[in-house]
Amino acid sequence: MSRFSGWARRLTAVLVLSGAVVALPVQEALAAPPLTTPWTAEVTPDNALPEYPRPQLVRSEWQNLNGLWQFAATGSLTTPPTGQNLAEQVLVPYPIESGLSRIQRHEDRMWYRRTFTVPAGWSGRRVRLNFGAVSWETRVWVNGTQVGTHTGGYDPFAFDITPALRSGSNELIVGVYAPVDATGAPIGKQRRSPGGIFYTAHSGIWQTVWMEPVNAASISRLDTTPDVAAGQLDLVVHAAGASGQQVRAEVLTGGNVVGTATGAIGAHLRIPVPDARLWTPDDPFLYDLRVTLTGTGGGDVVTGYFGMRSVGKAMVGGVLRPTLNGRFVFQLGTLDQGYWPDGISTAPTDAALRFDLEQQKALGFNTVRKHVKVEPARWYYWADRLGLMVWQDMPSMRTGATPSTADRANFESELRRMVDHLRGITSIVQWVPFNEGWGEYDPARIADLVKSWDPSRLVNNNSGSNCCGFDGGNGDVVDDHIYVGPGTPQRPSATRVAVLGEFGGLGLLSPGHQWPGTGFAYEMTANPTALTDRYVSINEQLKPLIASNGLSASIYTQPTDVENEVNGLWTYDRRVLKMNADRVRTVNRSVLQSATGLTAGGLVSLRVTTAGHTDRFLRHQDGLARTDVVTAGSTDTLKLDATFWVRPGLANATCFSFESRNFPGHYLRHAASRVRKDARDGTPLFDQDATFCARAAQAGTGVSLESLNQPGSYLRHYNDAVYIARSGGPNAWDTAASFAADVTWLPGTPWWRSGAGLTVGAAQSLRVTTPGFTDRYLRHQDSLARTDVVSATSPPLLREDATFYVRRGLAEGSCYSFESRNFPGHYLRHADFRVRKDARDGTPLFDQDATFCAQPGRAGGGGVTLASYNIAGHHVRHFAEAVHIAVPGGSHAFDAAASYDQDVTWAVAPPWAP
Repeated sequence: MSRFSGWARRLTAVLVLSGAVVALPVQEALAAPPLTTPWTAEVTPDNALPEYPRPQLVRSEWQNLNGLWQFAATGSLTTPPTGQNLAEQVLVPYPIESGLSRIQRHEDRMWYRRTFTVPAGWSGRRVRLNFGAVSWETRVWVNGTQVGTHTGGYDPFAFDITPALRSGSNELIVGVYAPVDATGAPIGKQRRSPGGIFYTAHSGIWQTVWMEPVNAASISRLDTTPDVAAGQLDLVVHAAGASGQQVRAEVLTGGNVVGTATGAIGAHLRIPVPDARLWTPDDPFLYDLRVTLTGTGGGDVVTGYFGMRSVGKAMVGGVLRPTLNGRFVFQLGTLDQGYWPDGISTAPTDAALRFDLEQQKALGFNTVRKHVKVEPARWYYWADRLGLMVWQDMPSMRTGATPSTADRANFESELRRMVDHLRGITSIVQWVPFNEGWGEYDPARIADLVKSWDPSRLVNNNSGSNCCGFDGGNGDVVDDHIYVGPGTPQRPSATRVAVLGEFGGLGLLSPGHQWPGTGFAYEMTANPTALTDRYVSINEQLKPLIASNGLSASIYTQPTDVENEVNGLWTYDRRVLKMNADRVRTVNRSVLQSATGLTAGGLVSLRVTTAGHTDRFLRHQDGLARTDVVTAGSTDTLKLDATFWVRPGLANATCFSFESRNFPGHYLRHAASRVRKDARDGTPLFDQDATFCARAAQAGTGVSLESLNQPGSYLRHYNDAVYIARSGGPNAWDTAASFAADVTWLPGTPWWRSGAGLTVGAAQSLRVTTPGFTDRYLRHQDSLARTDVVSATSPPLLREDATFYVRRGLAEGSCYSFESRNFPGHYLRHADFRVRKDARDGTPLFDQDATFCAQPGRAGGGGVTLASYNIAGHHVRHFAEAVHIAVPGGSHAFDAAASYDQDVTWAVAPPWAP
């Protein structure tokens, strides 16, 4: 608190506003915010958010009106207090409930008042008064003349105040009505009586207020839509007083013009962007934009920026995925709510605004879900500049009330304004009109409406559709919320990608860094190590969901604590990172890497992506690598030949080596440019020849594999054979034709899904390997699976119950099913996570539940782990004698991480009852 000591001083008895001295009563010492941030003490009346507030439409001349204004509560906005001093002072643009505002309470209706002087250099031009955002109804008077009104809490608006101006000092009065949740306007998580997952309201002016001089014909908005396929930018210029005006638009990079176009106001201008450098999270490159009105009376010039990128969805390896620039990129993000203990909805400084995004990027995230809030324009600028994909929520209406006809009309109006306001933001890849049914109505129609307004992005019908019965069944996304999760989200369909829109919520108390009250979370942990352990555990569980369940995105709750929610990576005051940054970053990066299909320790098949050959896979035959058509009806040998273990690179662990599934110790390697399968011989040269580094796909979606010891050479198929090739090199297989497609491989579900082999048709018993319990065996009793001690002297029935015939998997021939020795036609299967013995009923679900893919034992020392075929990441586990399918660190007691690896490792033993 020492840095903040100057806050609680007595204010001077006079207030200087743009040169006008206004006498005010002496105000009592101000109360500090309940919790401060590292930037709180930097905020003064002279530097309240001084940055230009609108990065996508910039004018060189402007005047910031942030700072101390007079303030008063009122019961009516009918008669403005023209020429009257108001009793209090408010620091604009911080909402009145915030400590930074110096009011720190809610009022339903309020007056703001200040004076200003128009710079002499603006003479002869129009003066536009701009508001970044005000919550919720705004009425504005200049020198006693009402210049405009506005409703809506999240969109910018402006008024031409020229007719009301006079020379010298001018008086500006703003009246605001802020009902919060007393009416049906969109409010997000604001509440008049905050508590639980709902927070302090943010009323009144909460974004920058500024003036700018404009010509009679002036640009008011730039709608930018990149067209990557055509190599151009689609630009629509909106303007006021510009009937008949022409527009010249220029695209620049490094100060050099690379494309120009001219056209009419409101028309679609197509500006060429040759050899476009595409925006991605790894390379967030932005172009500059300059737009000029060129007709009679024109001359208005604004600058902005944009990124070239495309957003879509496509079938990738038989799974519908979201795409960025035509490629699947797993969207690993956070539920960013944008709340601050000192400024509530408004970050204290631009550096603070940037900090949250920088820290999320530094921890390995590539996505942010902006949760039921719209941020100031500079937040989106930093997301664009830093390289974070954004899901943009519409602020929801209040919960627990059915929206009226008027509420719905207003919601749709504000929703349209949000889309129009943000449509030029490069980083936004998805619109989310509803969350968990809050104030929801007509979800299918609303999703279609948003898509009609902006077909260039995905539309998420309802984030959390699994929780509240409001899924409209359409849109581009099916979105589950699972706490703590990740659980088993819905699979994608033919039209909707599957995402986990919220999960996590792991909590840790941080005394001295918390909002007043009782902290809570979905699951509390004891210390930073335990919190980090759980974070790593639940994120590891994403990997099989990506590979086997079609999951394409995950959103973790949340980057910072918010009021009494203590489930942040950071404390609410942004002073303490509660987890180990290196471990968070490592697991996040490993999740993103796994989405390429290459995860060390996993099985993979590599599909050709060259058009006309996408039914072919990399395989080995007679010691040589080649490509062949592989289908569900192919022989076991072909499927095995087309399946490889992904290993850390033999010569460089940051790269990969590919071990034959059916020839252990044999690896793909290159020799004289030909790729072949050979036994590892222990030489450094072999290890180098067998190491390939994953690179961004050279064409479409997938991965390219560069030779470690021949940089610039990539794994390529050519006339059925496989080589390492260099585009344009001296060999026939180096031909540049179709090179990029030929060196792009799509990792996918392995054709042979079991990494460990069992003898089909054999009778076997499965012994527990957990120390202290190695005399126990898997058996069935009264139709339930459990473990019991079995010995040579056990009753015959017990020995029969502990014996199973190994069968080919009922749902997948490369996996296994286990038929009861003494109940023919009965199989082990799982139902509601419990493993049981039931009669096969002929349904596909039963066959899937009764199929388990054998993998090497997780505890080492031999044995097998039996992975559920249809619930990703779950394995057959004994726990307190009962047997379940479990995931390490999941939400059930039988998911406990302690001894998990031993409990899911079973020794394959001779049958107790042959």
